[in-house]
Order: sequence, then C-alpha cells, then structure tokens
Amino acid sequence: MLKKLEEEHSSKIAFLEQDSSKKEIKVEVINESKDLSFHRDYAFYIECIGGNYHRGDILGMGIFDGKHRYFVTKEVLQNNPQTSLQKRSYRLEKWTYDLKKHMVLLHRLGGKINHCPFDSMVATYLLNYPVKDDLAFPFVALGKEIATYEDTFGTLKRPKKVEEEALQQYITTKAQMIYETRKRLEEELKQEDETSLFYDVEMPLVTVLADMELTGIAVDQTYLETMGEEIKAKMEKMAEKIYEEAGIEFNIMSPRQLGEVLFEKMGLPYPKRIGNKNYSTSKEILDKLVHVHPIINEILDYRTLSKLYTNYIVGLIAEIHPDGKVHTIFNQTLTRTGRLSSVSPNLQNIPARLEYGRLIRKAFLPSEGAILISSDYSQIELRMFASLSKVSSLVEAFVQEKDIHRKTASDIFHVTEEEVTKEMRRTAKAVNFGILYGISTFGLSEDLGIDVKSAKEFMDTYLKTYPGIKEYMDQEIKEAHEKGYVRTIMNRKRTIEELQSKNFMIRSQGERIALNTPIQGSAADILKKAMVDIFETFSKRGLKSKMLIQVHDELVIDCPLAEKEEVIEIVRDIMEHVVSLDAPLKVEIAQGSDWYEAK
Repeated sequence: MLKKLEEEHSSKIAFLEQDSSKKEIKVEVINESKDLSFHRDYAFYIECIGGNYHRGDILGMGIFDGKHRYFVTKEVLQNNPQTSLQKRSYRLEKWTYDLKKHMVLLHRLGGKINHCPFDSMVATYLLNYPVKDDLAFPFVALGKEIATYEDTFGTLKRPKKVEEEALQQYITTKAQMIYETRKRLEEELKQEDETSLFYDVEMPLVTVLADMELTGIAVDQTYLETMGEEIKAKMEKMAEKIYEEAGIEFNIMSPRQLGEVLFEKMGLPYPKRIGNKNYSTSKEILDKLVHVHPIINEILDYRTLSKLYTNYIVGLIAEIHPDGKVHTIFNQTLTRTGRLSSVSPNLQNIPARLEYGRLIRKAFLPSEGAILISSDYSQIELRMFASLSKVSSLVEAFVQEKDIHRKTASDIFHVTEEEVTKEMRRTAKAVNFGILYGISTFGLSEDLGIDVKSAKEFMDTYLKTYPGIKEYMDQEIKEAHEKGYVRTIMNRKRTIEELQSKNFMIRSQGERIALNTPIQGSAADILKKAMVDIFETFSKRGLKSKMLIQVHDELVIDCPLAEKEEVIEIVRDIMEHVVSLDAPLKVEIAQGSDWYEAK
C-alpha cells in the first residue's frame, strides 16, 4: 500500500524532500510560562495518552516556528493554558493536526486556541490521503518519516516507556512536519478546487463539533440500569423459546454452535454452497431464512437485544462522565462520502428495529429548563437525486409535497394515487432507494422477497417510466470511468480506485460508489454547512441553545424554553435554504423532554 502511495504522490514527496538534509534542530524546553513568547507564525501539536482526548493525560506540546523547536511541558500547559496559545500570540497564525482534539484538550485546562485557520488532518482527508487520528499515516504518504503513535507509546494495555528526550523530539517533530507541509497542502487544495469546501465548511465545522463534544448530552443512568434489567429478563425468555424450538440448549451468540444447531440438528437449508461445516450465521444468511422457520426471527431479535444491552446499556453507562453526560467524539475525517460518524459512544447506530432500541433514546435528556429539538431532513437523498437527474415528474412531486413513494407507485403500476396499496408503495419505496445505491435486480428481489425476474421487470418499468434517470446514471458512470473520481455539490472529490479493477465485481462496486457518492456526499455537505450557519446564528444572537448530536440527517438541539420559537424558526430557515435545489429541501422538526419524544 505504501509503495502505491509513494508512486501516486511522487511529486509531493519530491517537493517535501528538500528539507530532509537539514540537521536535526535542537529542542528548547519551556518549563516556565515566562519563557513562552512567540513572534512568528507557528505549528503546534499536543500529545495525549490514548485515543479518547476527553479523558487522556496530556504529555506536552511541540511548537515549530520555521526556525526553532520548542517543547512546552505538561506543567506549563496545566498552569498557564491561556499563556501558551492565546495571550502572547493572539494575532499569530497557528496550524495543527486535528484541531478539534486540541481545542478539547486546552479547554480541559481552562484555555482556548485563537486564530488557527489550518488543520492538516482535515486537509489531508479532503485530498484523499490515508487519514487517521495519528498523523504518521498521511505524513508517510507526504514523504515524512515518523513512527506511529502505537509504535512509540504502545497501547493502553501494553504501554511503552518513552524517555523524556525522545518524547520531546517526537512531539516537536510532529509540529515541524505540520509547519513544513502546510503550504503544499494549501496548494493541493487549490489545485483540486476544494479551497472553499475547506475554509467555508470543514474548518468552521471543527469549532462546531468541538463545542458539541464539550457541551455533551445528559444521560439518565438509573433509567438505563432499569432498562438493562428488563432487557436481560426478556432475553432469558427469548432464549427459553429458542431452546424449545431447537430442542437443545446452546450458546445463541456463538456462530459455530448456532450454525451446527440450525443447519445440522434442525436441518434448515443453508443458502450458500459450502465445502466444509464452517457455516456462516451472519444477518445476510439468516435474512434468507426468515420465511423458513420462526426461530430465525427470534434469533435475530435476541441478537439485537444482546447488542443493545452490551453497547447501549453497559457500554453507554461506562461512557458517562462525572458531569452526568456523555461526550462523544465526532469523526470528521473518516467516511469516504463526507458523512460524520461518532465514537465513545457511537450515537449513529442505536438500533431502531425493536421498540427497546428506540426507547434507549429516552435516556438522553436536555439541560434544566430546556427541551430537546430534533430537526431532520425529509428524504434529502431522494430530493438530491431528483435534482441531479432533473427528472421533471419526480422534481414536481417534491415541489407539490406529494408522498414520493405513493407517486412512484402510481406511475409504475398505472393506477391513481388513491388506488395505490401498501404493497405497491413498499415496492416503489424499495426501488426508489435501490436506485440511489445502485442496487442490482438480485438485491431488489431479496429486499422485496420476490424472484429475480419479477424484480427485473419492476426495475425496467421504473427506468422506462423515468427515462431521465437511466441517462443520468449512464453519464455519471461514464464520467467516473474517464476521470477516476466523482464530486459532490460542494466539490468534495472522491477518487474511486475500484473503477480501475480488472475484477468485474469490484469494478461494479466502483460504479455503485460513483452513483451514490454525489448524492450521499452532497447530503452530508448540505448538513455540515447548515450546522456551521446555525452555530454562527446562535452565537450572533446570543442564544443559549446548543447543538448536541448529529446523526445522519438529524440534528438534536438543547433549547431553553424561552428560546423555542426563535430556535425552531432559525433551524428551519437555515436547513431548508442552505442551498437551492430543484426538489426543495424539507425539514421535519419535533420536540420533547427527551430524545425519544423529540424523534
């Protein structure tokens, strides 16, 4: 992989190797705040233990101003956080890698960062470098040699002892790398026409996300513990029923034991060819058997409850901080489409298939004297698809605020909208969303539980009914093959290596990515820009309301009752008008005393 990266970025490496012959710069250790005075723009980097910077111990800060390396001790940072990056260097421009992490770390110490317009982590992410929270990964691709965090410090379970001098060299080297690569990264952003996306959306979003993480959201631990007991009791009853139907007791969560019970003892048909007895019991396999025996649905429900209990009862309780809140980490530089994700805890994947999954949201509470407001884009990806493909009948359906799935069913089945049945609407919905994700006729047949021939007929009828869609899809795939990449509405570029594969299946996957990314990625761009605008408007108006959570197309806001009407008006106006689409954006807003009520 590194060899491939070196080939792809040879020009970048050649540019950056000019400083490789420099002698090692001596590190000046700053152990008293009075020593800290800067007169030049500089890059800085703070190292902390572990991946969770809300909890990890700070080790020190490296600074490089183009000539000098400085190491600021942990004690100076702890005792004088304002002096370190604010007071004496207020007007100086600063650069770092993972600005959000640094904002949180300094906030923990009572300080903040002024005038830091460039985050190398965000830049390398937009430029398609291999990005992680450890700068070693993209910087190796940039031609810089540096050990990874894990190679240097080990893991939380197996830490390595690092001598003080080596620690100083390591952290200040990171600061120097950030300094020496900034201009090149800025130039590449300009070449890729992503400067506006970087400075107008992604960089302001860093501040928004840092504020959301620092604010956190209150969690009712007692409620979770009570719910956990209920789930355990329900799982025990479900297990008894599964054992009764299987005729044997076994570990339901063991794939090996489950496979032997289902496919050997019970004799259920295994949906794939198999050369040995290593049966898969993945959801994909079990979904094919739901109509074969009732035990399958019971097993799937048991697994969902088990996941709920482990991740969102035990796991969520473990993530509650002393202030009674969870402070998740929003990943801004992870997904290839531009969507956000979250960890510690992961708030993106709370299961909603069972009522218990939805009830987990009852544990998330507003601050005192406030409510939670949930603002959710309605069918934003379908609206984006209709706008990009410019299919007039679909666009018009959104303009007239029709039920798009009912409208599609009416067109496909040649009946009036009043005559559309639930089954017809379900089919139309499956096709509508299937088209978004480049679903095959085989995939559609599985989603609808019908044969492949019937699924193909539905798909063919759909494409004949809306001929502009086929033309749009063909053109998108053609351009993606020619260019090797696609772009979103705000010019986010996604290189699609899969399109170059000689393997048909991988190449087909690349074509599905080429169709989906401009839609899903554009939806992500729109929500990010809306978040930036909402944050700035709240700040300008001096409102106390705070964004707390972002999940897919939804924003959750903590809103004092006195601000409710104003906040709803602001959020609706910004989210629905942040960009202008042929199929207009629509927002659904709900409110409640917890996240469940507000959803």
